[in-house]
Amino acid sequence: MTTEAGQAQPSPGPAADSGETPQASPGTGLVATDPAPGRSGRGLHVGRGMRRHLRALRLALNVILFLALMYTITLTKALLIPLVLAAFLGLTLNPLVAAGARLHLPRWLSASVLMLALIAGLGFGITQLTQPALGWFHGAPAAIRHFVPALRKVSKPIEAANRATQTLVNAPTGRRTAAPAAPPLAISTWDVVSTAPKVLAAVLSVLLLVFFFLVFGDSMLRRLVEITPGFAYKRHAVVIVRGIQTEVSRYLLTALSINAGLGAVTAAMLWLYHMPDPLLWGAVAMFANFVPYVGAISTAIVLALVGMLNANDASLHALLPAVTFSAITVIEGNLVTPMIQGRSMRLSPIAILLWLVVWGWLWGVPGALLAVPMLTCTKLIAERVPSWHWFALIVQR
Repeated sequence: MTTEAGQAQPSPGPAADSGETPQASPGTGLVATDPAPGRSGRGLHVGRGMRRHLRALRLALNVILFLALMYTITLTKALLIPLVLAAFLGLTLNPLVAAGARLHLPRWLSASVLMLALIAGLGFGITQLTQPALGWFHGAPAAIRHFVPALRKVSKPIEAANRATQTLVNAPTGRRTAAPAAPPLAISTWDVVSTAPKVLAAVLSVLLLVFFFLVFGDSMLRRLVEITPGFAYKRHAVVIVRGIQTEVSRYLLTALSINAGLGAVTAAMLWLYHMPDPLLWGAVAMFANFVPYVGAISTAIVLALVGMLNANDASLHALLPAVTFSAITVIEGNLVTPMIQGRSMRLSPIAILLWLVVWGWLWGVPGALLAVPMLTCTKLIAERVPSWHWFALIVQR
């Protein structure tokens, strides 16, 4: 095809038929074509759809992995609870063994002395507290039956309202339903004999694990660091591991000291009020304080019941030990613990309660006692691992 000037013009060719826009390349006189807008839009849409499907698949796999992990933790709690308890005890006592090593004492010697002291303390505590605990357990029903008549004046309005409610409920049929009698609680000799081997086996396994953690824990960590590739990574791993070990050990030792002090102050307060078995209730306050909020409230309720049973009435004087204990826990929780541990150890109350519910549901009472130490240790680890900073920010106060 020619123009009036007689010069040839390029024919449209396949580029015009396919909808592509011709563009001249600079300096060559050649014509380049771009892909059609419709095709590029369809490719971008398909890419976004694939990424969306991959994110949904990854989320579903993470949920399945989390549920499988929770099921495994619940299924293996008989194995994991002694391991976690032994690890915490080992981290708590490790600074003492390390101090002995700085004095050129063998680790096995320091660990043996600590384990003998721990066994002696546990034996003394069990022998001192078992008899009062069994006495309260067996004598509580009789004491409650003896104490019930003293509460008649307080419970008369409640009983009248209860009778009126039962009359309204049973009026159409004219029948009354009697509440089934609760079976009496009793512990036979066979129960003690059958349970003793399991308890002894669990205690011995925990003690052996603590001993081996104290003796060989540092060498195991050193070997784990040695397999890390590269000198820079080794140095970074050593800094992280040593920092985590130091912070966790300091926290556990501090928490144990604070709770032991609370138990001693509670026992002294009950002794001044002439309450029976002050050492038993001091030990209860010590172990219950490992469960924030719930432990203090439960101990206050128990001390109120013990005070009323001891005084045979519901007067203010009988509730004085529970009120005093509540004041002690308020001072401990708001002044003593923050002053000693610092703000870095403080946790969000919502995170604590959620953590208690989850581990109490998974492991029962041992899970509730170990929940807050596990949460605090996880927070300390998350602060030193860059990819876990989000967890430390969520649970901190």
